[in-house]
Amino acid sequence: MHSTAVGYCGGSVDVPTYRQVCSGQTGHCEVTQVVFDPALISVTDLLKRHWESHDPTQGNRQGGDVGTQYRSAIYTEKEDHLALAIASKNAYNIVLNSAGFPKITTEISMQPRFYYAELYVESLS
Repeated sequence: MHSTAVGYCGGSVDVPTYRQVCSGQTGHCEVTQVVFDPALISVTDLLKRHWESHDPTQGNRQGGDVGTQYRSAIYTEKEDHLALAIASKNAYNIVLNSAGFPKITTEISMQPRFYYAELYVESLS
């Protein structure tokens, strides 16, 4: 990979804050933007890491974290990457279903606007 950044995508508010996203009212999910060199890692390899690094069948949650901001999502800027993501979802869905897991709930679409997460520090007092 070349670089990563954390932020928000997929919602209805311009320049959302962490508190707004956590309220569940904006529709954004927390995302990691990945910029990569296809000569070093393929989209297929990145998708494999995505599917195998979390449980994409949990809907609006990941482990103990619950809310729309924790939904599984893949947003892409290229049509061919979108097609690869959908095909990989279908393939992993077959494997997971045969192992007794529910269907994959991952949202896959062309990338909506990405907003960088702001520095957020909460007072402990």
